[in-house]
Amino acid sequence: MNETPSRLPLNRTTILLLVLALAVIWFVPLGWRHLLPSDEGRYAEMAREMFLTGDWITPRYNGYKYFEKPPLQTWANALTFAWFGIGEWQARLYTALTGFAGVLLVGFTGARVFNAATGVFAAIVLATSPYWNLMGHFNTLDMGLSFWMELTLCALLLAQRPNLPTASVRGWMWVCWGSMALAVLSKGLVGVILPGAVLVLYTLIARDWALWKRLHLIGGLIVFFVIVTPWFVLVQQRNPEFLNFFFIVQQFERYLTPEQNRPGAFYYFVPVLLIGFLPWLSVTVQSVRHAWRLPRQPNGFAPVTIMLVWTVFIFLFFSASHSKLLSYTLPIAPTIALLIGMYLPLVTRDQLRRHLAGYALFLVVGAFGALFLSRLGDSRNPNELYVAFRGWVLAALGTAFVLTLAALWLNRRSRGRNGSLAAVATFGAAWLLLGTIGGTGHDVFGRLSSGAPLAPAIKAEIAKLPADTPFYSVGVLDHTLPFYIDHTMIMVAHPDELAFGVSVEPQKWVPTFDAWVERWKSERYALALLPPPTYDRLLKEGLPMQLIARDSRRVVVAKPVAAANAPAPMEKPQ
Repeated sequence: MNETPSRLPLNRTTILLLVLALAVIWFVPLGWRHLLPSDEGRYAEMAREMFLTGDWITPRYNGYKYFEKPPLQTWANALTFAWFGIGEWQARLYTALTGFAGVLLVGFTGARVFNAATGVFAAIVLATSPYWNLMGHFNTLDMGLSFWMELTLCALLLAQRPNLPTASVRGWMWVCWGSMALAVLSKGLVGVILPGAVLVLYTLIARDWALWKRLHLIGGLIVFFVIVTPWFVLVQQRNPEFLNFFFIVQQFERYLTPEQNRPGAFYYFVPVLLIGFLPWLSVTVQSVRHAWRLPRQPNGFAPVTIMLVWTVFIFLFFSASHSKLLSYTLPIAPTIALLIGMYLPLVTRDQLRRHLAGYALFLVVGAFGALFLSRLGDSRNPNELYVAFRGWVLAALGTAFVLTLAALWLNRRSRGRNGSLAAVATFGAAWLLLGTIGGTGHDVFGRLSSGAPLAPAIKAEIAKLPADTPFYSVGVLDHTLPFYIDHTMIMVAHPDELAFGVSVEPQKWVPTFDAWVERWKSERYALALLPPPTYDRLLKEGLPMQLIARDSRRVVVAKPVAAANAPAPMEKPQ
């Protein structure tokens, strides 16, 4: 059986330069794109409201109580706003930091649990896989959750190394328990249910009963509950309705029922992982086969087995759920990267040449297919957006193609298996830049969907009006506009995902469209966000409105002051 080479032609200076280069590519583009609905706008706005109100216990969204998720990321984003100001890159900083830290962690764990080569190659695989790279640059909860779950598993692997001093075992296990608590504070019970189920399944499959003696259960549980308990106690004290909604509705009904309207076939996540690890697909099967043959550690612990159980169980767990989103299986990305990282150093020069040549051809075909983007378009996303995006896609594919050719050249000049590192790193950089350039170019769509271009006109109008002027959101919840205009809105007729908040604070919304029309007529000052069809209909019906800003997706109007001062008989009948 081939063993992964344990030494690499790298010194600390080279590794540091690679980390710095990754950091530049990873963090610099954070503010180059507008926030996208719904997750990015939602979590940015929640943090903005938390920062401005000073209420760090009760999360709110658009002014309404919002208990769908725990507050760890909202806390982190609010602190970022406090330190660096409110903005787009600040809203993405926590996600980017956890994604970047996940790359470093998988490299450290691979080097300590297996060998240096595994650590370096696993870090390259994770950093350059589109799944991890792209999700690390969106303000969603799943990257933070995935990092804390990754730390939970990695700390366990590091704690179970043979001949480790008792104090080191205890320290790593406390890190394991603590990170599991932070995973719970990131997204709820999955942070403890999934690692716990994996541990039980591993024990049954590997028959490694001795592992339970090294988990430091008593001290670990103390660490876990010290971290996780305070917020749950405080939020329940202030909001008696919290526990039922959070645990029953959001944690169990969300998984077991299709109430969230996020359906998907059982194989939903198969294409997600295929595309997410596209640069490394040609070596995936061989990587699993190689890892499966590795022996256990002298103390009986089988790190590869628990990694495989982690990967398969979490994949099946979310595949069986009635609620599916692309990012749900992200916690298995680090284990996949470790498995591939264990095999890549064994790839021969000829094997790597075939791998690189195949992907060079793939990029050429991709560039040809990108030409057809200019034929797409509809009323929501006009053709000119696709034409503009095509330029970015071609630039991304061209950059990746050039770097893949460079990797082929480096591979031809390499000597021995360790010499393939430069070629693999260059090929990884090709895909890292492909995702970065393509993702940045997507802002041609993101700018429109964010509503940010309308914000200056709206903010200028708000500045003219009294501070208590109501701002209505009629029949629609815009997930980005409140953040860009620094203002919450009163929901009208359709609460959308704020139904729970509306139910516990009904005085904060207008339940019917007709009731809003009557309010609008009686208000001296008011603003409203309307879908374009609603605006066009109301305009025909003669409702007094002054256009403030509009695009293809939203219209913002103000109550004309002259209309407010006019006597009722002069108003056009409805």
